[in-house]
Amino acid sequence: MFSWLGSDDRRKKDPEVFQTVGDGLKKLYRTKLLPLEESYKFHEFHSPALEDADFDNKPMVLLVGQYSTGKTSFIRYLLEQDFPGMRIGPEPTTDSFIAVMHGDTEGVIPGNALVVDPKKPFRKLNAFGNAFLNRFVCAQLPNPVLESISVIDTPGILSGEKQRISRGYDFAAVLEWFAERVDRIILLFDAHKLDISDEFSEVIKALKNHEDKIRVVLNKADQIETQQLMRVYGALMWSLGKIVNTPEVIRVYIGSFWSHPLLIPDNRKLFEAEEQDLFKDIQSLPRNAALRKLNDLIKRARLAKVHAYIISALKKDMPSVFGKENKKKELIGSLGDIYKRIEREHQISPGDFPNLKKMQDLLQSQDLNKFQPLKPKLLEAVDDMLAHDIAGLMVLVRQEENQRPNPVVKGGAFDGTLDGPFGHGYGEGAGEGIDDAEWVVARDKPAYDEIFYTLSPVNGKVTGANAKREMVKSKLPNTVLGKIWKLADIDKDGMLDDEEFALANHLIKVKLEGHELPSDLPAHLVPPSKRKITE
Repeated sequence: MFSWLGSDDRRKKDPEVFQTVGDGLKKLYRTKLLPLEESYKFHEFHSPALEDADFDNKPMVLLVGQYSTGKTSFIRYLLEQDFPGMRIGPEPTTDSFIAVMHGDTEGVIPGNALVVDPKKPFRKLNAFGNAFLNRFVCAQLPNPVLESISVIDTPGILSGEKQRISRGYDFAAVLEWFAERVDRIILLFDAHKLDISDEFSEVIKALKNHEDKIRVVLNKADQIETQQLMRVYGALMWSLGKIVNTPEVIRVYIGSFWSHPLLIPDNRKLFEAEEQDLFKDIQSLPRNAALRKLNDLIKRARLAKVHAYIISALKKDMPSVFGKENKKKELIGSLGDIYKRIEREHQISPGDFPNLKKMQDLLQSQDLNKFQPLKPKLLEAVDDMLAHDIAGLMVLVRQEENQRPNPVVKGGAFDGTLDGPFGHGYGEGAGEGIDDAEWVVARDKPAYDEIFYTLSPVNGKVTGANAKREMVKSKLPNTVLGKIWKLADIDKDGMLDDEEFALANHLIKVKLEGHELPSDLPAHLVPPSKRKITE
């Protein structure tokens, strides 16, 4: 008699099965989240509806900064190639949003044509009107870097109210739209211009809830001395701390991201290490793209649920006949109390609620009587998605990562230091002596031999206990010394001869100088008499 109840209950508990993560995200959004968004006018308050292109597009990197901080030069540095529409200069040159994407031939697609292309993830930008679309283009070109990622160049942020108004569109709102969809946001600062203008401050605040995507680059750092650089870095951290309200410190990369000679080369090693770290971060984007889209969908679903509770609460409190306008003003004024009530009733974290002031402003133009009452089935569908389907997709993400080769960004500046003597750390630390004909450890071996013969060697070898007494004088932790022992004891007999002992001391020196130990002993560090053992 009630068999349909049982089957429906089973259907709810069994997560849906998808072939790919992308297909799963699209279907879950269309069937479970989109109906909730449409019912409670989510798109009028927060963010336009997602389309297939939003789930299919390559990872995107958004560059934001005040004018002349080197945003366009940064893209040129990554691509090692000019792109259509590129202009570089000390004055505010880039006056448009430029989506730099891969294409078989070089060319520029204007904004109005771009927002009608279903294959591009920009269709919803149509809502910002002609004033914005006339300042939005897509630069396409064949470049290996762009096969893995796309880069969004933005107009330089200006100071002063007049320039902000004269844009003709809501600059912060456009950046917020991009922030929701990109994988990485890079804020660029010029080491000579650290002042954060009103518009820049407004932009950074618009990026709230996307702090996990933000990286900061202190550019043109080769133009100031080391002592000044320390002060500039401290001032930047202080300025950011006043605007970005997070308990964690934002990661700041220091460098000079263009292909000109360094003006002050004192900090060359620092710049190289920072560049390497930033490149690794950008190179990881294709590998983490599916996980990022999944994470963004979960964030959107949580916001959509809270929005539904807010809209239905307002509808419930509105009178059906008289005093509508007065009640509307009263409800909007007491929206903070409604937030607290919903928070208590539904056990929702305060951090999940939309900005109170923004919500109050948007509600002024709405007819609260046309809002929908609470529809439990729509909310249950989203809860079911979060509880069951998302977990299934997480498993699928891992499976897809294991099945395909490691996808990283290649080409351009990313390949410039991969191989050869200009690779990061080449010829330093454990790599010292890589091109020498002589064994590099032999230079200091006489000094190590003097210590070796004080440790009572038997048959030309010192025991582990005797070697340990000497090695612990370095004050390195046992875990590090244990790794050095494994690398140095080449014949694995639990003892060290004079060459192995010299090698162990060489590796201790490498570690004490601040370099990392290799996971496997490089061929050039193997003692000459042991090279047949390792072959």
